[in-house]
Amino acid sequence: MKKIVKTDKAPAPVGPYNQAIIHNDTLYASGQIAIDPATGALVTDNIEAETRQVMENIRAILEEAGLSFTDVVKCSIFVSDINNYSRINEV
Repeated sequence: MKKIVKTDKAPAPVGPYNQAIIHNDTLYASGQIAIDPATGALVTDNIEAETRQVMENIRAILEEAGLSFTDVVKCSIFVSDINNYSRINEV
């Protein structure tokens, strides 16, 4: 059985999908972008600020599901400039 995970502490999806789904005890989260759920604004200050916002959005989804970052076993990151990768990892 699937369970939909939804929280107001992360931005609503911009497409026809959910923030996350739990199926067979595994959480599958949708892609996240740097939207501040409080304002609906896209965070664009710099790559560090964008990354922090994305991580906060993911944290909110995990917490809604009763999980934390220590439960994450796989994460895929897509960047438009690979030169930002080390700055993302610092966050």
